Amino acid sequence: MKKKAAEKAKPAKRSQAAKDPNKPMRPPSAFFDFMEEFRKTFKEKNYNNKSVYVVGKTGGDKWKILSEAKKAPNVAKANKIKSEYNSKMNAYNKKQVNTIAIYEEILK
Repeated sequence: MKKKAAEKAKPAKRSQAAKDPNKPMRPPSAFFDFMEEFRKTFKEKNYNNKSVYVVGKTGGDKWKILSEAKKAPNVAKANKIKSEYNSKMNAYNKKQVNTIAIYEEILK
């Protein structure tokens, strides 16, 4: 006999690994740095607009037409934050490796 679709066994859902609260957060890109500033100025000029879509669409369009020279401050700021993030991640990864080595010694 054929089984009904509802009776078929469903695959088990994978549980997500717990996130480490000590892990550094990824830095925002140059575009998101630009959008943070753009949202403030856009809302001052268009205080009646409540649409997130319109703000995002307008900001994205403006980012596309900006010249490289006008994007440079945002790119420089993003690169600085990214280098800080990379140094924090290196320290975090070294700490993780040390922790794993300690556990391996304990398990021996």
